[in-house]
Amino acid sequence: MQIKETTIPDVFIIEPKVFGDDRGFFFESFNERCFRDLTGVDLHFVQHNHSRSSGGVLRGLHYQIQQPQGKLVRVVVGEVFDVAVDIRKSSPTFGQSFGTLLSADNKRQMWVPPGFAHGFCVTSDVAEFLYLTTEYYAPEHERCIAWNDPDLAIRWPLTSKPNVSAKDSQGKAFKDADLFP
Repeated sequence: MQIKETTIPDVFIIEPKVFGDDRGFFFESFNERCFRDLTGVDLHFVQHNHSRSSGGVLRGLHYQIQQPQGKLVRVVVGEVFDVAVDIRKSSPTFGQSFGTLLSADNKRQMWVPPGFAHGFCVTSDVAEFLYLTTEYYAPEHERCIAWNDPDLAIRWPLTSKPNVSAKDSQGKAFKDADLFP
């Protein structure tokens, strides 16, 4: 596995070593010891989630203000544009975002640490998205920042208006959101 730094030092791209031939492929999608040795991040996953979304669906920007979740995310079918936003007021990268394409073909993963809002939009006909989390889902602590917040100015690769849930369409403005210290 290779770890690639991003424009936000706490967010990483993970590129697995893929072994393939005419029969298919194999790769180790996560190795705790290797991840810790390469990133310095010691973590423990407590929940594994799997979602399926149609093309044009945009989910996010989600986070939990208490019981914040770190997320290791990847795509097993299709392609998404995945985004992490630093919402830690004390961070030198506060308010900055990083986005990248994750796909079944490139097999890349992204580490989204606690203290970040997270979202993605589907850029293929369909996508299946997996994420391991470091904390349990707690709906009472869930928050959402508007995906199209002008202060964040995320450059989503959209060709038309995205398909957003009713809950996500009510996301708060970044300036009004509950944020981390």
